[in-house]
Amino acid sequence: VTPVPLCGTMFRALVRLSATGTRSLARSRPCYSAPLASRCYSHGKVETDEEFDARWVTYFSKPDLDAWELRKGMNTLIGYDLVPEPKILDSALRACRRLDDLASAIRILEAVKEKAGPHKDIYPYVIQELKPTLSELGISTPEELGLDKL
Repeated sequence: VTPVPLCGTMFRALVRLSATGTRSLARSRPCYSAPLASRCYSHGKVETDEEFDARWVTYFSKPDLDAWELRKGMNTLIGYDLVPEPKILDSALRACRRLDDLASAIRILEAVKEKAGPHKDIYPYVIQELKPTLSELGISTPEELGLDKL
C-alpha cells in the first residue's frame, strides 16, 4: 500500500467544498430590489406645509430661545430637503437680533443661498421677501458685505 499524501487530497477536498459552498451561497441569496413606493412607517398625522411653517415660526419666536437652540434649530431646518419659507427665516433672523448674534444671521442667509443650489431664482426671491425685515433689523446680506466674492 502506497501512502497517499494527505496535504494534496485534503487541499483539493477543501477547495472543492468551498467552491461549491460559495456558489450555492451566491445562488441561495435572493436578489431584492428597493421598492419604488414609499412606505408609511408611522401612524402619526402627516404635517401640512402650513403646520410645518407655523411650528418653526413658533420655535424661533420663543422668548427664551438661546444661541444653542437657534443653531440647533437652523441645523435641523437646513437638514431638510427644502429651502425654508421666508416667514420662517424672518422669525429666525428676529431671534438672531434678540440674541445680538449677527454672525448667525449672516450664516442663515448663506445657508439659504447654498440650499437653493442651482435654482438661481429662489435666493433673490427670499432676499426680496426678507428685505423689509433685514432693513428693520439692520442686517446686511452676504452680498452687501462682499462675502460672495471670497
